[in-house]
Amino acid sequence: MSKHNMHTIHDRFRQVMKLAVQMEQTPRPFGTDELLTSSEIHLVEIIGENGESQSVTDLAGLLAVTKGAVSQTLKKLEKKGMTTKHPDPVNSSRAIVELTTKGKTAFYAHRHWHETMDGGFKEYFENLNQDRIDFLVEFLAKFEVFLKKVLH
Repeated sequence: MSKHNMHTIHDRFRQVMKLAVQMEQTPRPFGTDELLTSSEIHLVEIIGENGESQSVTDLAGLLAVTKGAVSQTLKKLEKKGMTTKHPDPVNSSRAIVELTTKGKTAFYAHRHWHETMDGGFKEYFENLNQDRIDFLVEFLAKFEVFLKKVLH
């Protein structure tokens, strides 16, 4: 591969990563009057997708994060009127997390966003031949290993 090609790939990849980070850090309303961060809407997503009988411990397990991280995000969501907690009727030592009406609105708006704002990727990937899909999966796996090595 020529230096020019390598430089072009590197620049394009760096720009895509920069935009991905920017998108991740930009709060959005998701059909409500509240701006939600990426971590907030993804917690709303997990609650909405897994039924509303989840505790903080359950949610932490589903997200593979600490209970403290879930608790902090839940406090923000409660303050924004997205979630509520109530005692578990079966086990009084735990609380159940539920989406409020506003939280359900955000959940469905986020789901709709994923279904409609894919930028044409679904159709693009459906039309790729298997060799190109295999290449992309292999590249992403190698990139994941690289990032893990750099971060640890």
